[in-house]
Amino acid sequence: MFKKLDKMLERYEKLNQLVGDAEVIARMDEWRSYTKELADITETVEKYTEYKKVVKEQEDLKQMIPLETDAEMKALMQEEVQACKEKIQVISDQLKILLLPKDPNDDKNVIMEIRGGAGGDEANLFAYELYRLYIKYAEKNRWKTEDIEISTTELGGLKEAVFSISGKSCYAKLKYESGVHRVQRVPETESQGRVHTSTVTVAVLPEVEDVEVNIDEKDLKVDTLRSSGAGGQHVNKTESCIRMTHLPTGIVVLCQDERSQTKNREKAMKVLKSRLYDYYQSQYDKEYSENRKSQVGTGDRSERIRTYNFPQGRVTDHRIGMTLYSLENFMLGDIEEMVEALAIHDRELKLSAGFDEE
Repeated sequence: MFKKLDKMLERYEKLNQLVGDAEVIARMDEWRSYTKELADITETVEKYTEYKKVVKEQEDLKQMIPLETDAEMKALMQEEVQACKEKIQVISDQLKILLLPKDPNDDKNVIMEIRGGAGGDEANLFAYELYRLYIKYAEKNRWKTEDIEISTTELGGLKEAVFSISGKSCYAKLKYESGVHRVQRVPETESQGRVHTSTVTVAVLPEVEDVEVNIDEKDLKVDTLRSSGAGGQHVNKTESCIRMTHLPTGIVVLCQDERSQTKNREKAMKVLKSRLYDYYQSQYDKEYSENRKSQVGTGDRSERIRTYNFPQGRVTDHRIGMTLYSLENFMLGDIEEMVEALAIHDRELKLSAGFDEE
């Protein structure tokens, strides 16, 4: 750990010189790259500097104690050594957390996909409630949301919802939501009052830049279709719906939310890039699955991650064994307690795995 910290300290000093160099400042792209790198390591370097200061203070005290003749003063110095020892342990733990490899996607915007699973109409109705939950959570965080493809049912449920969320650290907070969400409740259509179990799948994809996913035009098949929906002149007459197929992977994206064919194409391309990024990342993760044992399950779509039990008013996350008896507020977007618990658990697992994986 300390070899890595020493190298980081050297890099920090070098970066400070570079960002103040007039020639580097003239090359704005290069300068921005250096300032970002500097910002990324500053907190860790400052904490390491504090660590070294306390270690030196402890060493100085240890050298002075044998020379001290006053018993009361010697006792005070020994207490200070113990205080330094405790502080060193605290800072060391903080440094371990700071040195954990950061998910490169944490600062990215999100493409979120929600689909009704097992349970028919009840699953679709709960899919809408989950969609509303995440929209409200985004509002609490002052994130921007934009619908990309919404497919509704006659009863007011959702067959599918694809939408984007943009804002600070939205992927870092939402990435643990990927998986199967199970609901247990009495459907409104159930005359016998029996509790039914239904499922909804949620996928959280980082929105990727053009440089991260290159798509060859010859690998694309783009079809224009008439939008489907509740009716009206636009729906009946205008071929604005875009269906985009990536031939090598078979991934298909449908977008008809906008009236403009051009805008629908742009949105479809955005979703396709995120799905391709997720697809290739999943292939990579399968090859190195043994290195993912410390993760909280951020990618497996088939993993049942959470149960929403309405008769008992509770929500349980099965990955961390956490149950909250505040389901009503949870469904209104008050999910921060669960989000933070998942992040802390993930971090603790990575810490227990040590730094060998790096």
